[in-house]
Formats: sequence, structure tokens, C-alpha cells
Amino acid sequence: MTLCLRILYKFVRLGEFSNYKTSVKFLRSISLILLLSIICASCSKEAGEGGNSSIYGKVIVHNYNSSFTELNDIYDGADEEVYIIYGDDKSYSERIRTSYNGVYEFRYLRQGKYTVFVYSEDSTLTIPSGKYAVIREIEITGNRQTVKADDIIIFK
Repeated sequence: MTLCLRILYKFVRLGEFSNYKTSVKFLRSISLILLLSIICASCSKEAGEGGNSSIYGKVIVHNYNSSFTELNDIYDGADEEVYIIYGDDKSYSERIRTSYNGVYEFRYLRQGKYTVFVYSEDSTLTIPSGKYAVIREIEITGNRQTVKADDIIIFK
């Protein structure tokens, strides 16, 4: 952009706009520089929405008694909240719910690194909040990829 400003300053300072051919050349130069700037900016997209790839996976629930000493049941995690963080974002970028069969899918993603997580109850009973994040790190390396994440097992 500073190159565009330099060229504009040069032409204005020298009074080059008095000549029609020079004005057309100048406008073509500015248009070309702006087009190249847009193309370069679009090539460096980071992880996030706007692509044609997806990440999917499944949440499985291990249901224990209140002291987590006896496993009562194992079942698909229906209607569980699943979070995704795009690249190096500080907090979650999107939140969805699993389907009736525990499956989730984040669609329209670009190439990049992603963190998918679900909150689980603390089976050790040592975390003050009673919950912790079960995390999966995933990378999309190409366009039109469908990446399957490892199953996320949570405790209830």
C-alpha cells in the first residue's frame, strides 16, 4: 500500500495528470498493485471458517456412580456441547451439539490447526470445578478434506 502512495505522490507532485496517456498508465499501475495486494492477502488465510474441509468425530459417555467407582453404562453422547478453537485463538471459536448418536461435525473449514474439546466430569474428584476439557488436536492439510478425530470419551 505504501508503494501505491509513493507513486500517487510522484504523479501529483510532478503534475503528470495533465497528460491523458500518463493518467491511464497511472491508473493501470494502481489497479495492478491493488489486485496483487488482494491476491497475496488471500493466499495467507489462517485456520477458520471459509473453506471446504470438515472435522467430525464422536462423543462417548461413560456413566459412573457418584463416587466414580462403578461403571453403570456406556452410550453415545447425544446432545453434548462440542467446542472448536481455530488456530491460535485464545477462546473457543464455535460451539455445536452432537446428534442423537454422539456424532458432531464442523464444516466449511480452511487448512490449519484446530483444537476440539468437550467438557467431562472429573473422575478423580480433585478438580474444584468438577469438570475438565477432553481435548483433540487436529490438522487439516489440504482442501476438501474430511478429517475424523479420535473418539472423545467423557465421564458422567
